[in-house]
Amino acid sequence: MAGRINDDDVKAVRDAVPIDAVVSEYLQLRSAGGGNLKGLCPFHDEKSPSFQVSPSKGLFHCFGCQEGGDTIAFVMKIDHLSFSETVERLAARAGITLRYEEGGYNPSSQRGERTRLVEAHRIAARFYTEQLGSPEGEIGRKFLAERGFDQAAAEHFEVGYSPAGWDHLTRFLRGQGFSDRELIMSGISQDGRRGPIDRFRGRLMWPIRDISGDVVGFGARRLREDDNGPKYLNTPETPIYKKSQVLYGVDLAKKDIAKASRAVVVEGYTDVMACHLAGVTTAIATCGTAFGGDHIKILRRLLMDNGSARVIFTFDGDAAGQKAALRAFEDDQKFAAETYIAIAPDGMDPCELRLAKGDTAVQDLVEPRTPLFEFAIRQIVARYDLEVPAGRAAALDEAAPIVARIKNSASQHEVAVQLAGMLGILDTQFVVKRVAQLARWARDRGGRGPAQAQGPGGQAQGAAAPAGRRGPAGPALYLRNPVYATERELLKLALQRPELVTPAFDAYEADEFTAPPYAAVRACIDEAGGAEQGCADVRDYLSRVREAAPDDSVRKLVTELAVEVFRGKTIDELYAGQQLVQVRIRAVDRRIQDVTSALTRLGTGGDPQQYAAVQNELWVLQQYGQALRNHGVAAL
Repeated sequence: MAGRINDDDVKAVRDAVPIDAVVSEYLQLRSAGGGNLKGLCPFHDEKSPSFQVSPSKGLFHCFGCQEGGDTIAFVMKIDHLSFSETVERLAARAGITLRYEEGGYNPSSQRGERTRLVEAHRIAARFYTEQLGSPEGEIGRKFLAERGFDQAAAEHFEVGYSPAGWDHLTRFLRGQGFSDRELIMSGISQDGRRGPIDRFRGRLMWPIRDISGDVVGFGARRLREDDNGPKYLNTPETPIYKKSQVLYGVDLAKKDIAKASRAVVVEGYTDVMACHLAGVTTAIATCGTAFGGDHIKILRRLLMDNGSARVIFTFDGDAAGQKAALRAFEDDQKFAAETYIAIAPDGMDPCELRLAKGDTAVQDLVEPRTPLFEFAIRQIVARYDLEVPAGRAAALDEAAPIVARIKNSASQHEVAVQLAGMLGILDTQFVVKRVAQLARWARDRGGRGPAQAQGPGGQAQGAAAPAGRRGPAGPALYLRNPVYATERELLKLALQRPELVTPAFDAYEADEFTAPPYAAVRACIDEAGGAEQGCADVRDYLSRVREAAPDDSVRKLVTELAVEVFRGKTIDELYAGQQLVQVRIRAVDRRIQDVTSALTRLGTGGDPQQYAAVQNELWVLQQYGQALRNHGVAAL
């Protein structure tokens, strides 16, 4: 077992890799004000961005699902890695050599499972690319050349070739220190009669990368007539490869997709290559499976769901392509983006089109022309006999719900009118009303009206949070009461701008915060050495505050407060002083109430000496409260 990673090295990794650079590999980020960034949360479905990143503090927090933490926590969560695997990956990215407390440097054979499988794929990809240049690889080079791809194109996409022998790659990876168990688990090898053999043999190879750029699988194309396997063979499901959760080319296309708010979905590896080489650098493809919900989640995070975003599907014009387009339309409503379909003349795919008519033809192909819903409607209408009333009625029954799902109400009305014309129904208003009725029913059944407004605590204001999404218990998260709002603001200052509230804040007791979750955060700050510690290195200070949290709910609240924007417009010493004074005044007022109550009880036959002491305490508290009101922060 590998030793524990040195704490100083963990801190060095956390500081060396900017959190916004890491998060941007998975979703598009935009300014949220106050130096923060926002995007669509990758951990739950949402239509408006509640996921925030604070580059200066190295933290992220989602105000919707309450997930939060630092760079390490983000990568652990999104890529399902262990702590050590995550640190190792980020360390490699930053060029940091890790030290281990027990056992010296970490032997490669002891690294985390995912790290090992990714490393095996990385080496395999390099092996395949080298084999493409071998004499045996001539058949692969010929295949590429026939489709218009030269050596530079092959190198850009790192296309390779798997030798036809039984175990060339398996033996090579064994020599690199990988066990038979790891090779089988990775999907690179499979069981043979006498041990593991290569899964891919005599095929053209495309490395499949996840959105962060790691090779997690391969797509293999049959080249020989004597190969009895399928035309395309992909890596099987493995701990690091889930075909429904990867998009070929997304590592190359993600920046341009985010920049242009546009994605082009094609059907194969060569289509992605053709599009990119033709200048359509937003092209991606699924890997041996239909385009589905998990793929949509990836694209939505990149597209940010703004109103101008577009997704263009390019399907073959044959029956299978039409079926794929209709299947894609079933998920259309999961996009805020507008969806379109592009079908090349003569049913050619982008690769064939580029070869026959050049780059310009590919660029023209993906210029949005036919909305996906229009294509779906035409496919439905074409199946019915519109010469008879029964055929027209049946076509309307199937097509009207499609029109009712169009997001834009003006477009919905316009298409309903078009549908009436396509069906030959003279009473246009009948069709329009039918569509509107279906749209209302759909909203009533599934939409549940507009979502409730959320407060910074991530919960619907004035309502209980849904099960499984509660933050720390208590009323502080509703923020209807100004007491809680001020306490929250002071804690945010202590975490984000500690120099504005020290040393006064460190003299505040936990019981000055009336909500238990806030009192718990105050205790964490105290355990981390106080807010004064944050004046020197706020990132290290926040890390220690989070580590001091007794449980995940408090830790998440610390992260939330550390990235949440302030309520005030100008955050300076004056603003900080106002929060300090308000929290202290309310604490003093609560104490005055308690003492007054005690004095009332003692006045009915109590100890006169104790009565005098309590009366004196009340006088002192009243004087202090008045001083705070008159002189503000100077009286603290």
